[in-house]
Amino acid sequence: MTSSLTTAAAGFGTGLSLIVAIGAQNAFVLRQGIRRDAVLAVVAICALSDAALIALGVGGVGAVVVAWPGALTAVGWIGGAFLLGYGALAARRVFRPSTTGLDTRGEAAGSRRRAVLTCLAMTWLNPHVYLDTVFLLGSVAADHGPLRWTFGLGAVLASLCWFAALGFGARLLSRFLARPTAWRVLDGLVAATMIALGLSLIAGA
Repeated sequence: MTSSLTTAAAGFGTGLSLIVAIGAQNAFVLRQGIRRDAVLAVVAICALSDAALIALGVGGVGAVVVAWPGALTAVGWIGGAFLLGYGALAARRVFRPSTTGLDTRGEAAGSRRRAVLTCLAMTWLNPHVYLDTVFLLGSVAADHGPLRWTFGLGAVLASLCWFAALGFGARLLSRFLARPTAWRVLDGLVAATMIALGLSLIAGA
C-alpha cells in the first residue's frame, strides 16, 4: 500500500512538473476561467486529453519494455537525457527570468463551440504535449514496472487538479501567475524535479 501511494505521488509530482509552464494552453484556460466562459468544457477537454495521452504513453512504452526488456535501458537513457534537458531549461529560466508572467489578455468571450475547438487545437496540435505525456511520462512510468499504471494515475490526477485550479480558481490565480517572480519559483521546483528524475532514470538504466 505504501509503495503504491509513493508511486502515485511520484506520478503526481512528475505530471505536475511537466504541465506547469508558461504556455498558450495554460493562458487560454486561465482566460476562460476569468471570463467564466465554457470553463467546465475547457477543463474537461484538457484533463481528459491528458488522461488519454498518458494512458497511451504508459501502455505503449510499457508494452515495449515487456516485449523487449532491453528497451528499458534505451528508454532510461533517452528519457533521462530529455528530462535533464528540460531541467536545465527550467533552471535557466530561474536565472534569466521572463520580464512578464502569464498573459491572460485576449479576445472577448466567444461561443462555447469556438472555445471547445480552440482548446482541442491547442491540446492535440501541440507536439510538446506528445513529448511530455506519451514519451517522457511513459518513460518514467516504465521504470516503475508493475506499478507503472499507478504512476500514470498520479500523473492524470495532477493534470486534473492543475486545469481545474486554473479554470475554476482563475480569478484568484491570475494575479499570482501574472508575476514573473511566481514563475521563477515554479521553474525552480520544476528544474529540481526534472533533474532528479533524469538522474534517477539514467542510474537505473
